Amino acid sequence: MKKELSPKQRDELLAALKTRFEKNLGRHSGLVWAKVQARLEGRSEKMWSLAEMERTGGEPDVVGQDKKSGEFIFTDCSAQSPKGRVSFCYDRAALDARKEHKPKNCVLDAAADMGVEVLTEEEYFALQKLGEFDTKSSSWLRTPPEIRELGGAIYGDRRYNRVFIGHNGAESYYSGRGFRSLLRV
Repeated sequence: MKKELSPKQRDELLAALKTRFEKNLGRHSGLVWAKVQARLEGRSEKMWSLAEMERTGGEPDVVGQDKKSGEFIFTDCSAQSPKGRVSFCYDRAALDARKEHKPKNCVLDAAADMGVEVLTEEEYFALQKLGEFDTKSSSWLRTPPEIRELGGAIYGDRRYNRVFIGHNGAESYYSGRGFRSLLRV
């Protein structure tokens, strides 16, 4: 699959990202859009990944900058878990283990196809400091190997003005649970 946007798609995506950036300055205080856009220029595969985040309902926005590498960090900032990424089980092993009522995909394969990372617990808690996310949904999180080896996977949500981390069997899936992604550019 070609992971490149047409000039029109690129311009539309940049316009959407710029509007979101300017509308939510509290998510990235001290950062300047012109520098973000300059970093995006010429990185067609990263732009394609951002377009996939946008297409699936993630509403990506800049949430920080890596001081060492200079990379800008984009995360899904949709109020609820991205609609285009719900009803997935956690990984390929969980998907293959289901005998019937298989979901259409799994989180780790979808993230790899999009060229993004699944948020960790730490990244999810950091995101929740920037706003209130997943108040009616939940999002699968990158699961530590020691939990996954025992058949589980973790997710996060916000209820009662508090962020919770929960667990399910990795093969489970729900219409109200997707995954949030992160992309470094």
